[in-house]
Amino acid sequence: MLRQRDYANAVRRWEGVGPYYAMFPTWFADDVISRYTEIGDTVLDPFAGRGTAIFSAACQGRNAFGVEINPVGWCYAKAKLTPGSFESVSERLRAVSLAAPRQRHAASELPEFFHFCFSQSVREFLLAARELLDWRQNDVDRTVMALLLVSLHGKSGSALSNQMRQTKAMAPDYAVRWWKERGMEPPDINPLEFMTRRVSWRYARGIPATAESEVLLGDAEAQVSAISGYLQERKRGAALLLTSPPYFGLTNYHYDQWLRLWLLGGPPNAYRVPGSHELQGKFENARRYCELLRRVFTGIAPAVASDGIVYVRTGRGEPTLTATRDALRKAFPSHALEEIARPYTRPTQTSLFGDTGTKVGEVDLIMTPVLTPS
Repeated sequence: MLRQRDYANAVRRWEGVGPYYAMFPTWFADDVISRYTEIGDTVLDPFAGRGTAIFSAACQGRNAFGVEINPVGWCYAKAKLTPGSFESVSERLRAVSLAAPRQRHAASELPEFFHFCFSQSVREFLLAARELLDWRQNDVDRTVMALLLVSLHGKSGSALSNQMRQTKAMAPDYAVRWWKERGMEPPDINPLEFMTRRVSWRYARGIPATAESEVLLGDAEAQVSAISGYLQERKRGAALLLTSPPYFGLTNYHYDQWLRLWLLGGPPNAYRVPGSHELQGKFENARRYCELLRRVFTGIAPAVASDGIVYVRTGRGEPTLTATRDALRKAFPSHALEEIARPYTRPTQTSLFGDTGTKVGEVDLIMTPVLTPS
């Protein structure tokens, strides 16, 4: 089932916030949630990414809770769930624009990549946003930041940057060589006018009405116990756990998002930060990867109702599939496991930029409770 793009209502305009590598298709999350849950049920996603499953559930009247370790994905998810008002966001953009000229010297001191990627006025605007926006604590600032992150890089003229992919940032040295060889200059853009148009389009159908929802920023291993405790205290077991864990060895989430992470306060380069190879990077240690999945699913299992459904989309490659299957069986011993192969039927972010193994495609692992005789 492929849904045609339709931006006729607020949900459809907001669900796509956040170009994010290896993300759920929105129609897939909508379909699974409507099939396995009812209004008022609770849905969990311990690997929330840009919040597609959480947002879909909340818009369908389900309570939704998730965890995301990458600040970029978390910022997208939270902004969709609790966006600031159009007036507040527009006012904050103007405040950033007013502060931008004070960044003239800092903008000139940025590494070479930034001079080829962004015009002087855009660099000043981004530095002002980086300094002013309290995206961790303030809903309005987070909404502004999320919409800036969406437009930070992409097709020249449709984003703030010189020509780039939208989902992944190019390595700085490679990007500069590529632009120089083609004589490509950063677009001459008025960043306030550009972002005002984008914000006006996003808000043209209002903001979505959502049920109670929350996405925590942090390591899933550490945060799932908090979600389990919260739901157990309220005697509200989840009717559905819907998630897609990171695939082993497929992508480095820090490297691929380094430019957006810079806008959130990170370093102005694509170097790995301490610990990124284990938690935010490209999972390359098989033992550590298996332990991660086991601990996360075991940790969140108490939050799933005894008659709840577990639906996990994962890769066909190894050790991804075996590790995911084993972790689920250990965490949910009273559930039966069904596997449904999902070969790629059209180019996806995963197939285009990462999944080149012999076993390409994805697998849906669906765990349903085993009925015991009464």
